[in-house]
Amino acid sequence: MTDTTILDLGPQATVVARLVAGVPDARLADGTPCPKYSVGELLAHLAGLAVAFRDAGRKDLGPTTDTAGDVVPSLPEGWREELPRVLDELAEAWRDPEAWTGMTRAGGVDLPGDIAGLVAVDELVIHGWDLARATGQDYAPDEAALQAAHAFLLASAEEEDRGDGIFGPVVPVPDDAPLLDRAAGLSGRDPGWTPPVTP
Repeated sequence: MTDTTILDLGPQATVVARLVAGVPDARLADGTPCPKYSVGELLAHLAGLAVAFRDAGRKDLGPTTDTAGDVVPSLPEGWREELPRVLDELAEAWRDPEAWTGMTRAGGVDLPGDIAGLVAVDELVIHGWDLARATGQDYAPDEAALQAAHAFLLASAEEEDRGDGIFGPVVPVPDDAPLLDRAAGLSGRDPGWTPPVTP
């Protein structure tokens, strides 16, 4: 197995959980760098993907892994407690080397285990950035997760279908920009995004 396929998602899941704890209720309707999600919808998406990729890692295929990734779930009650719990379960599932082997499913798509693991890493890194930017929080992703997400995004940028619409058009970023900015640009986000100023 390569270094990528034994990546511990725990440190990045912890970073995202800390961001979740810092979200004020008053910001749930605010916009994010991900145009289709408000802060509340982004949190709901994080909760849904954490469960889906947890079960994908466990090879526990069913309703949670069959739901299309573009379906925006409702933010669950008790999300402040629920999200950190499922993020921790996600990380634990992918500590099993078997999670990275064979085939699995997430978002209704069958894919190799190692690719599913990298998608989960990318989701945590980029949506962590979305959440931090939208809520004015500092963001320092886990370095190993950031490097893996950047490599994954760089490879996807060279694919004609760009993940069938999962990513927006690449935003050009200087080669000497910080790695997080380059990853954000590859994901279709403007690294300079800031929340709109409300009158």
